[in-house]
Amino acid sequence: MIFFLADPQDITRAGMMYVLSEIDGATPRRSIDKAELTEQLKCQEKAVVIIDYTLFDVNDIEELLILSQRFPQVHWVVFSFDLTSDFVRRLVASSPQFSILLKDSPLHEIRECLLYAQRYSRYVCQRMTELLLAPSEEKEIKVPLTKTEIEILKDIALGQTTKEIAEKRFSSFHTVNTHRKNIFRKLGVNTVHEATRYALRAGLVDAAEYYI
Repeated sequence: MIFFLADPQDITRAGMMYVLSEIDGATPRRSIDKAELTEQLKCQEKAVVIIDYTLFDVNDIEELLILSQRFPQVHWVVFSFDLTSDFVRRLVASSPQFSILLKDSPLHEIRECLLYAQRYSRYVCQRMTELLLAPSEEKEIKVPLTKTEIEILKDIALGQTTKEIAEKRFSSFHTVNTHRKNIFRKLGVNTVHEATRYALRAGLVDAAEYYI
């Protein structure tokens, strides 16, 4: 079974290759970006993809779902640090092609997940399962943004420039730029792309409104 490693982190990829070396019949291969992964899957459609959704070259959940539909014989192991319960719930509900594994999961869970994936069986790690089953009030992720900052973040995600947002809000360029810097600081991001990805995952921006 071919396991494509769609993860840009060298140390994580090396660790996963080590774990895969202990699994009979598992052959790891690296995928540099989305374009390469797509070409690889065209030649090897029956495979497992271990993907860091947060860091790999995938824009949003919609694009990930499209890939899963395009390659129906591929099993996807979403292997990341920060996954919201809403994101995981939608992914799991969409298709049994997806397994969920956190990067801080214990080694025995990582091995178990890979064995499940090799059999095309879904696996959800223990911590994510507990989060999904927790009472709704415990599942809410509070993002420390004001109402104005959320509105500006949405405009940023929709591709509007600082000047365009300022004109729309009848504010000065300096005021909007200050809000923008505060948004980036609070979210711990450095680029528009990172801020947009964060907003999509946190549910602050509707993916249906976001056009790539």
